Amino acid sequence: MNTLIYWFGSVVVVLLQALPLTAVARIGRAGGALAFWLDGRHRRVTLKNLTMCFGGEMSPAEIRALAKENFRRLGENYASAVKTVAMTFDELRPHVEYVGAEHLLPPRRVINAGGHFGNFELYARFSDVVAGYQSATTYRALNQPGLNRLMEKLRNHSGCLFFERRTGGPLLRAAMNQPAIILGLQIDQHGGDHGLRLPFLGHDCSTNPSPAVFALRYDCELYAAVCFRIGLAKWRLELGEKIPTHENGHPRPVVDIIRDVLRAHEVAVRRDPANWFWVHNRWKPAPKKVESRGSRVEGQTDTP
Repeated sequence: MNTLIYWFGSVVVVLLQALPLTAVARIGRAGGALAFWLDGRHRRVTLKNLTMCFGGEMSPAEIRALAKENFRRLGENYASAVKTVAMTFDELRPHVEYVGAEHLLPPRRVINAGGHFGNFELYARFSDVVAGYQSATTYRALNQPGLNRLMEKLRNHSGCLFFERRTGGPLLRAAMNQPAIILGLQIDQHGGDHGLRLPFLGHDCSTNPSPAVFALRYDCELYAAVCFRIGLAKWRLELGEKIPTHENGHPRPVVDIIRDVLRAHEVAVRRDPANWFWVHNRWKPAPKKVESRGSRVEGQTDTP
């Protein structure tokens, strides 16, 4: 079964990569629209999240329309990522604009506290804009071996280094000793029982502190980059202002650094709500033991 899944997926990849990017984006949007009706579980999560965050600002009809567009965007982004991962940077230029890349000069160790905005696989291409960098990121292996093998094959085209979160710790730590690396860490999903309990879009949730921890541990500059969709198969990647990791010559508390990252993400979500990953259950309730620790949880600095 794993072999069949792998080869079926490989055929789909070959077909998508043979088409123009705009055609792939349209196919993805159609697939996303279909998924809205077929995927009841993620539709319910999306509607619940949007109602919780925007119920006081939008009508139920507006929230449902936003959810439908969010599914179309997700379909477009996933399908497009299959195509863009195999495109050269010159081929990408008509479709992607990078803003704020001047912050990366000269090359040095950088952490991008990113999120699932737009075609987020394009974060890895910042190293194509500014010479001298090696892009890297972490991922969690899929439970289905065939799909996981296919994803690894696709990502290897990008030139980005990928480290499995549960098994790649030693290799990641070695990579962080390079003098010019951009490590992308996605922190807009549930951070687990040991994450920082902080508000996001007005509601308490668990957040992974790893961007702040890595920035302090490896003396990195910290930024929050966001990929915005600006048209069919067109994206703008914006690297925000540097997030301070030190104050008066001393390291800032991890919780304060992550609050700054979350504020940057909130601005991005409100700027284009359909552009974010609403299908994820971001706001899971805190376990009893976490609630009882209060501020102690906010101050923890362990690397996930």
